Amino acid sequence: MSTENEGTEVPADPTAPSVPATPPVPATPPAAPAPQQAGAPAPEAPTQIQPPVQPPAPPAQAPAAAAAAVPAADPAGATQAPAYAPEPATVAAGGGGWPPAPPVVPSWGEPVPPADPAAPRKRTGGLVAAVLVAALVAGGIGGGIGYWAAQREDRGPESTTVSSGEAPASFKREPGTVAAVAAKALPSVVTIQAKSGGTQGEGGTGTGFVYDQEGHIVTNNHVVASAAEGGTLSATFSDGRTYDAEVVGRAEGYDVAVIKLKEAPKGLKPLPLGDSDKVAVGDSTIAIGAPFGLSNTVTTGIISAKNRPVASGDGGGSNSYMSALQTDASINPGNSGGPLLDAAGAVIGINSAIQSTGGGYGQSQAGSIGLGFAIPVNQAKAVAEQLIKTGKPVYPVIGATVNMNDKGEGARIADQGAGGTEAVTPSGPAAKAGLKPGDVITAFGDHPIDSGPSLISEIWTHKPGDSVKITYERGGKTAQTTVVLGERTGDS
Repeated sequence: MSTENEGTEVPADPTAPSVPATPPVPATPPAAPAPQQAGAPAPEAPTQIQPPVQPPAPPAQAPAAAAAAVPAADPAGATQAPAYAPEPATVAAGGGGWPPAPPVVPSWGEPVPPADPAAPRKRTGGLVAAVLVAALVAGGIGGGIGYWAAQREDRGPESTTVSSGEAPASFKREPGTVAAVAAKALPSVVTIQAKSGGTQGEGGTGTGFVYDQEGHIVTNNHVVASAAEGGTLSATFSDGRTYDAEVVGRAEGYDVAVIKLKEAPKGLKPLPLGDSDKVAVGDSTIAIGAPFGLSNTVTTGIISAKNRPVASGDGGGSNSYMSALQTDASINPGNSGGPLLDAAGAVIGINSAIQSTGGGYGQSQAGSIGLGFAIPVNQAKAVAEQLIKTGKPVYPVIGATVNMNDKGEGARIADQGAGGTEAVTPSGPAAKAGLKPGDVITAFGDHPIDSGPSLISEIWTHKPGDSVKITYERGGKTAQTTVVLGERTGDS
């Protein structure tokens, strides 16, 4: 209820209907209700509709309490009904029980009868109580809650109020929450600074994660490529510790690299590796990295798709494709090389590329649009082990040159190889399987092939020596054959 005009004159409403000088008087006063049993609550008095407020006579100076309680004069000289009921008289002996019969309400316009001076007062301060009630009503819910809280506090043990000083000193997140997974993984993620050895000092920022206790860090090739030939590398942990590092090995085609801390500290905690083959679309993902140099950034999303044939962050060259995990977790330049975790905190991929608004794949300076791509960890693990062991990557091959531009109908074996060489390597895997120039490969194992990049990305998910069934078309007819993959060492 608004208290804006409380205790002040209220101007007449010109649109209000006029009030009759003498409203009809009921023929007989309402009968008193039957007495109730002791202890029963008194019935609520019915709400009375107040007549419109009329312009008052020139007021004399009166206390605020009186102004709130005394009704304005009726234009015809009649007095309005009081804003509160008069004090009830004492019930006559033998009247029967509590509560006493309600007082007779005076007819509209009749003066209020004076209280019986001989009757003892049941309680004092009726007017004050009425004003207090009005104040509480004006205070609204806030006043009611304050009174309730005070009553609850008086009772002591039943109070539910907890002050900030009683809060626990440290709040532990439940295992499996994003906060818990991030807190456990962040100490094993590093921000990598790479600088070339040239006078320009070119380089950039990327991310990596601890692979073993010897100080090996796994990241993307394009993160450290600028420092591979005479440049400098450093790795900074989430607690601020920075260590110099050196390149152990790089695989341009896979976009995987391994570096090693020169003075690895004790107590390194490698991140656990998951199984990317068992990842399903819709699984939760957590990405950790340094987007635009903002170290220790954690973002979340889901696996949006699997086996996406996209160019890695090396820039989309014909020698750098992957069968990627697609995620909508926010990935930006600087996230490259960082781990893509599952809900349990295990690495399922290495963040490598994003879809740019320009339509191409790669690690351009465009921001995230919800299309990020990660190298499956099963593939990255095999590459990392090879790099640690020999420093050089090993690729599975079919021994045939395919067209990298056509898309939609499969991977077509070119008529001629690079530099005028034969498109199908003599005595190579494809030649032994009976493939010829002009054949269109439409499936590699269980995966459909729609382009040259998709064929390369699928081949690189296997190992040299694997036998794979190939479906191809020749002269409008579909046929199948089995190819045993060969191998190529190094990127040149």
